[in-house]
Amino acid sequence: MTTTQEILAAAMALPREARAQLAEQLLDSLDLQRAEIDAAWETEIEARISEIETGRAQLIPHDQAVAGVRERLA
Repeated sequence: MTTTQEILAAAMALPREARAQLAEQLLDSLDLQRAEIDAAWETEIEARISEIETGRAQLIPHDQAVAGVRERLA
């Protein structure tokens, strides 16, 4: 039987990005709400990308967006 220490040692041997993905998956398994929130954000991001790609979204240059925010906060 594989012990926790053996699993940890195998995980630590993974490349940094793979360890980060594994850590995120383990954390998600502990918190159902976080997984649901992440799934909702993924859906929202895909919808926004689709709007940009199809031309349905009106894009604003960064400098104009920042200037607008600063104006509202002033």
